[in-house]
Amino acid sequence: MKRLVLAVLSVALSGPAMAADPAAIARGKYLVGISGCNDCHTPGYFMGKPDMARFLGGSDVGFEIPGLGTFVGPNLTPDKATGLGNWTDAQVLAALQKGQRPDGRLLAPIMPWHAFATLTPQDADAIVAFLRSLPPVSNKVAGPFGASEKPTTFVMKIHPPEAK
Repeated sequence: MKRLVLAVLSVALSGPAMAADPAAIARGKYLVGISGCNDCHTPGYFMGKPDMARFLGGSDVGFEIPGLGTFVGPNLTPDKATGLGNWTDAQVLAALQKGQRPDGRLLAPIMPWHAFATLTPQDADAIVAFLRSLPPVSNKVAGPFGASEKPTTFVMKIHPPEAK
């Protein structure tokens, strides 16, 4: 009996019943909205037809940065195979505020993590709570592609000004 109670408690404490405070999720939704996360992380956005059924599920357009390569906005939903589902909250916060992935790689310079580095701890946690509240979207984005690799996605190119 004791084992059954522990098993039920374990499932209950790890599931949606322990979801974040609705006010924190609402604050996170607001912050994600005004920060433009949707732009780079929702399929179809850059084609003028955002697929809101796959909101924040990863882009289908990459950013080419000369000398570095092409980077596609990843899936931010809690999908375990293609999104942030296997990342801890601390790992999501490190990406958001330090530009660092769990494997130690730095995020592409197009990700404005420097701006997010100044979020209050409460606001950063609210963004994580909101991302955790999203329905998982199974969408593995293409890339990243090195400078010498050919991207398989549409690409937005960033061109430096011509030398005078």
